Amino acid sequence: MHNRTPVKPEHAPPSYAETGAGLTAEMTAVTTGARRRAVRDGDRHVDTAHLLHSLIEVDPAVREAFGGGPRLARVLGYLVQRSIGYGLRWHGTQEDSGAFRVVRGTGAEGWSPSAAAAVDRAVRGAALRGEDHAGGLDLLTALVADPRCRAVEVLERAGVDTAWLAGRAADQRSGARS
Repeated sequence: MHNRTPVKPEHAPPSYAETGAGLTAEMTAVTTGARRRAVRDGDRHVDTAHLLHSLIEVDPAVREAFGGGPRLARVLGYLVQRSIGYGLRWHGTQEDSGAFRVVRGTGAEGWSPSAAAAVDRAVRGAALRGEDHAGGLDLLTALVADPRCRAVEVLERAGVDTAWLAGRAADQRSGARS
């Protein structure tokens, strides 16, 4: 009999997605919400679309980055449709765009490699700016940096220019420090 449970090497440190280290309280709420959404959708792994959905729900700065109005409504429309049509082809599959590797180890249990890598990139990006914790705009920037992840697919189908969105998030972050 083969054990189908992946075994993480003992020397590999856990992902930030797994530990929550380096995340603001608001970001911890985002990751918790994404986990709940994945369970509710019957998915085995939290993916980047779950993170995007939770991020939009929890973080007003992220909603502001979208410029509100119809753009945000279209994105939410696609995310809501995930369990009733759009996104069903993702059901039962694990997201791994292969664009980024999870730096702190082999990934987080219950997280797609792309989602765990996005959380890790958000924390590292905040640290590079001298911040102790990653916030919602950090995660939004990390999500749109992976052109082959599910979150970007949702954004593109909703007509959102991801380069524009990343620029808006960066402008908001720099404005918050001024």
